[in-house]
Amino acid sequence: MAVPGAVTAAAAGLLLLLLLVPAAAARLCPLLWADFRAFATMVWSSARCRRRLNRRRPVTLLDVFQEHARRRPRRPLLRFQDEVHTYEDVDRRSNRAARALSRRLGLRPGQAVAVFLPNEPAYVWAWLALAKLGCPMACLNANVRGRALRHALAAAGATLVLASPELQDAVEEVLPALHRDGTRVFYLSARSPTPGVEALLPAIEAASDEPLPAHHRAGVTAKSKAVYIYTSGTTGLPKAAVVTETKLMMVANLGRLCGLRPDDVLYTTLPLYHAAGLLIGVGGCFEVGATCVLRAKFSASQFWDDCRQYNVSVIQYVGELLRYLCNTPRRNNDREHGVRLALGNGLRAEVWKEFLQRFGPVSIWEFYGATEGNAGFINYTGKIGAVGRANMFLKTFAPFELIKYNVEKDEPVRDERGLCIRVGPGLRPLLTGLQPSFPRPPEGETGLLVIKITKNTPFDGYAGDSQKTEKKVLRDVLVKGDAFFNSGDLLMIDHERFVYFQDRVGDTFRWKGENVATTEVEATLATVNFIQEVNVYGVSVPGCEGRCGMAAIRLRPGATFEGERLYAFTRETLPSYAAPRFVRVQDALEVTGTFKQCKGNLVRDGFDPGATRDPLFFRDDTKKSYVPLSPDTFAAIQDMRLSL
Repeated sequence: MAVPGAVTAAAAGLLLLLLLVPAAAARLCPLLWADFRAFATMVWSSARCRRRLNRRRPVTLLDVFQEHARRRPRRPLLRFQDEVHTYEDVDRRSNRAARALSRRLGLRPGQAVAVFLPNEPAYVWAWLALAKLGCPMACLNANVRGRALRHALAAAGATLVLASPELQDAVEEVLPALHRDGTRVFYLSARSPTPGVEALLPAIEAASDEPLPAHHRAGVTAKSKAVYIYTSGTTGLPKAAVVTETKLMMVANLGRLCGLRPDDVLYTTLPLYHAAGLLIGVGGCFEVGATCVLRAKFSASQFWDDCRQYNVSVIQYVGELLRYLCNTPRRNNDREHGVRLALGNGLRAEVWKEFLQRFGPVSIWEFYGATEGNAGFINYTGKIGAVGRANMFLKTFAPFELIKYNVEKDEPVRDERGLCIRVGPGLRPLLTGLQPSFPRPPEGETGLLVIKITKNTPFDGYAGDSQKTEKKVLRDVLVKGDAFFNSGDLLMIDHERFVYFQDRVGDTFRWKGENVATTEVEATLATVNFIQEVNVYGVSVPGCEGRCGMAAIRLRPGATFEGERLYAFTRETLPSYAAPRFVRVQDALEVTGTFKQCKGNLVRDGFDPGATRDPLFFRDDTKKSYVPLSPDTFAAIQDMRLSL
């Protein structure tokens, strides 16, 4: 979490005591020393970032990169396929690009430029070139098309696009509309396959690689917009989250906080249009002077071969990536690699255990945070399944709360004064009626995570959309007039103060008067040996309040769907209200570029056999099995002749 550079006298005294008597502190509370070390590291990192940016001429992440380029010019920065690009190479290349962009396109400091590129070295030197001109970069999702693409450009106010010919079809689909909007498009290539789109690479190659004059960045401050990162758009059109120079520096330091070192080789297959790949992966290498091995797309079958080929020591993961690795056929050399550290988020506990058991003692640093969020958590203890710890130090300086949330009304629960109600650790039920689907250690209530908006934890919002920015601000939380960032996530703190992600507020649904957390049901179903992937969601049923549980699954290779076995399993492991009433078997589950499961199309199709060719099954209590869902059964449910 972000913290201020100074601490209160009471906290300082406690820190001094811990420094003087660490052995005693460790005996009194085994985790207290880990808490202190993590906090001290974070304080140092935060203070260092702020000192840099508060100088008369702010030292930004670009300046940090350039310092590495001066000190270690021959150090490899990027490895891509058979290519090796040193810090000096990338610095000079970005100088050429910046000069060409300035002269040919007339870029002005502060003018947003969109990049529409796949994972390739050009993404990195284009980013640096724009930074050298004082221009924020809008990172377009390479999968976005049509209306969503035009909306993304408008949100960031970008009237210039740097694209790849690989995305020719997407460019040409909207090109007439972009021209009408006054938006210019250029390819970062030697030739252009599209009439009306110029190829910029010849101009870049011809430009000087000398450093640019400082006046281009004369107006850059700690609060200047550096990058726009778009939300996934799974619940609507993508929003452009603002990343300031301060936030960019803080996020790039996450790798250092997790143990990234200058001699490390970091491997990322994550898309650079998202914060994890660009800001934490590449930006983290900028910060410490490490090497980044970049891959165009994730390949489970090639992952460990790449790690061995490039001598990778650190890997990035997100979402289901590590589970995909666990699902690959076992090899004799599964543990023959040099990976010591894995950074990422969204790792389920059962996959965490399986990954360590199969691939060896890799230090996994799970973290929690949102691109637009104002703080987050880091699991610095390695507690399996947790996203961090709510220790006594961090909350003092980055105030957050878990508050009661009414899933049915989709709003926080408030008391008679109109204020929100805290939840906390202990042996209380989850949410209002949301019970755990399987046994767990003593735990507290699940609540909505909100993080106080302060000078040290600002919320910078979304570009071009003040309404959506305001919607993420929750007011009058603890006292009248306060303001908190609404994460939209439900979390839980157990009796040891470990923090666990539970669900998104939109993914938890209500059925039979109970709240069902999709992630809990997914985690349970994922242990069934014929299920490879599972995505749980709620669907509307005529005559019923709330939404009924449904699961889309992908079978393991060579496996068949076993209805009786699944019925028996869910009866033993899930409450009746949480067991999915419908199952949809798919060849592949839809995911975003960062492996987040998509539920929108599944919810829209519902359990209608006429809406899909995928096999559908119905939980039949009389037959004690999941049976094929026939048109007659569907009609009976629709006509409310068959009660659920």
